[in-house]
Amino acid sequence: MIHTRSLASIALLGATALVLTACGGGQPEPQGAAATEVSATVAQGGDGPAYTYDPKLVPAGATVAVTEAEQDGSTVTTLRVTGLLPNRTYGAHAHTKPCTAASGADAGPHYQFSEDPVTPSVDPSYANPMNEIWLDVTTDANGAGESTSTVPWVFPDDRRAEAVVLHEKPTATHAGHAGTAGGRPGCITVDF
Repeated sequence: MIHTRSLASIALLGATALVLTACGGGQPEPQGAAATEVSATVAQGGDGPAYTYDPKLVPAGATVAVTEAEQDGSTVTTLRVTGLLPNRTYGAHAHTKPCTAASGADAGPHYQFSEDPVTPSVDPSYANPMNEIWLDVTTDANGAGESTSTVPWVFPDDRRAEAVVLHEKPTATHAGHAGTAGGRPGCITVDF
């Protein structure tokens, strides 16, 4: 079974607003893939699906697009950004719960295909880019960037990721800190 979902393209409007629009162009879809688009405009503190918690790190006018495709037992997720801070690396990961207006923490922990029995999960045998969807993105001089994650599994129907969170720092990989990436300046509810 092959399916692709263009999940979200978000633009910040004003100091505290995000715009969620469909991800239209970009990478080609796998042969036979069906596309799904989600569009909305959301102000910080309003009704989701997207929020900004730190407009200094996710400036007005920025855009974020997330695309997910499952094919041949693997999941490919792509993150595209524009208008973020230039020459900066943001951590980004799929999370277990949808975004809320209250806090980026409400999106829960990182989605893990094989769940760590210990929380928070900082063990590199669980918190790693093959067991989680890591989308760290480094922006260019114009604040644009793109990253792709390919994992050797697909989401089970009863346990799927519900958000992609932008973090303030690159993702750590060493024991005791694996998977950590600092604060959560932005969150996008998705439908993987």
